[in-house]
Amino acid sequence: MPYRPSLIQALRAYTAVSRDEQTFRNQFLTLLEHPRAFFRDHLPGHITASCWIVDRTREYALLTHHAKLGKWLQPGGHADGQEDVLAVAQREGYEETGLTSLQAVNANIFDIDIHLIPSHNDFPEHYHYDVRFLFQASRDEILTVSHESHAIAWVHNDEIPRKTGNNESILRMIAKAQRAWS
Repeated sequence: MPYRPSLIQALRAYTAVSRDEQTFRNQFLTLLEHPRAFFRDHLPGHITASCWIVDRTREYALLTHHAKLGKWLQPGGHADGQEDVLAVAQREGYEETGLTSLQAVNANIFDIDIHLIPSHNDFPEHYHYDVRFLFQASRDEILTVSHESHAIAWVHNDEIPRKTGNNESILRMIAKAQRAWS
């Protein structure tokens, strides 16, 4: 299955809920014209994928305290050449949490975001064009902290804004997740 054309089609059909997302969608489509858009060495930015993981009650989301960025974020990471971004999100979710009960709610794009990543070691600052999917998992499962994180925790929706410093893209995902089941 050709994933890049499917992603382009999904982005064109994606209903942006904010002005930021409308702008992001156009920037994603421009980026996807580049053959190496899915590789981390493509600058000034490249495709990443992440998962907004909620528990079965949908009152909690799973966040990781990212080691390099020092922030609480959703699990996710680089596509590294893989154009099936849903598979990338699931792989990253599993690698960063150890959750075996992790399941995509559906194959639809849940959210899109473009954010600046600061320079690290010899790699310059760049942008992550993040395609996000909604996942569900059991809170009863034992979590595994990966080398990419300092900690991992299920956080109640009411506590997420404080824990993430009112990160706009995370607040947007909380609202979307609540609407998805209302």
